[in-house]
Amino acid sequence: MSTGTDGRAMAELAALLADGTRAGICVALLDGRAWTAGELARRAGVAPSTATDHLNRLVRGGLLVEERQGRHRYLRLAGPSVAQLIEDLAGHAPSAPPPTGSLRAANATAALAYARTCYDHLAGRLGVLMYDALLADGRLDRASGLTLTADGWAWLDGLGVPVDELRATRRPLVRDCLDWTERRPHLAGALGAALCRRFTDLGWTTRGGGRAIRLTATGRPALAAALSVPEHSLAPPASPTGRRA
Repeated sequence: MSTGTDGRAMAELAALLADGTRAGICVALLDGRAWTAGELARRAGVAPSTATDHLNRLVRGGLLVEERQGRHRYLRLAGPSVAQLIEDLAGHAPSAPPPTGSLRAANATAALAYARTCYDHLAGRLGVLMYDALLADGRLDRASGLTLTADGWAWLDGLGVPVDELRATRRPLVRDCLDWTERRPHLAGALGAALCRRFTDLGWTTRGGGRAIRLTATGRPALAAALSVPEHSLAPPASPTGRRA
């Protein structure tokens, strides 16, 4: 039975991510935004000419797409499926050692672990908590594969999520995505993206630094009520200074 690919093609794809610079570029692009080649070179800590070679290989391999505006070249992940591949690989990689050095770096790491974007949906402890809450309330069901239930559709409508658009999308509606910090699934797919957008539109969440997501003062009680969870369960971890991140 043919799977539509072969070992050689898989090896070529794996080789693209077997380089630390290219893998780091893909992880940086998990924030869902387009970056310039110069920004990615600085993020990777390599010369612009070296970054260009890596970026060209990633584009040829179908992991990145590029857009040109004037003299600037912008690059982003090729789509949600690529983002899920990168996040899944990160989830299977050995855990990173605890951050050392500046307090600022430690706080930034803690903020990412608490809540961040994984391309266009919520990840981190907050994303996993939301996924678990939707399962516990019967809005998602895993009895025969992950599905959105009738109660789930009604809940989305009550939140003001455009359910007609979700029903019509060609993108998978609900998917598991292994969270690389929590080592458990968070919610991906069109539903995960729609909820991430809706929480921002409602003013419940806002961007922190980079990929980090923060709950606003009004967003924490509102989201806790929407998910039927205690408000204290949504509190971010304390920073090394003893203050909440």
